[in-house]
Amino acid sequence: METAFIETPLGIASIKGDENGIAEISITSQSHQKPSEKIADSLKEPVKQLQEYFSKKRTTFDIKLNPSGTDFQKKVWHELSGIPFGKTVSYLDIAKKLGDPKTIRAAASANGKNPLWVVVPCHRVIGSDGSLTGYAGGLWRKKWLLEHESPVKQQSLF
Repeated sequence: METAFIETPLGIASIKGDENGIAEISITSQSHQKPSEKIADSLKEPVKQLQEYFSKKRTTFDIKLNPSGTDFQKKVWHELSGIPFGKTVSYLDIAKKLGDPKTIRAAASANGKNPLWVVVPCHRVIGSDGSLTGYAGGLWRKKWLLEHESPVKQQSLF
């Protein structure tokens, strides 16, 4: 498994993967971590696509993913991947798409365990009342990502 670190507007992101796909993308809280000087061949395309996303040159990702998780988590992450750029859905919407509104808590838990930051857009899931709700990377990052993707520039989205 190879690892690359890249600079983003939200901090240093860690990308882990190999020829089988990307297993994990996360934002690191380690302030001493520096961007990688050399990027493994298997990570060059994911790095390029993330940089394009943050430069507003990309709205979708086309990279091979290989996250570890339960079957249920993978179903949730698959649903998250279908949320269009610039749009949001609620946790209840995700649970309904999975076929059972009663799975809302399990869906929210799987959303919180998403190992593929930004690429699987868990930041696009909000509360049923439109409020920003929990986000592993911090609510300020969630707000930034939603504003980054918003087609209408406002003073503040939330």
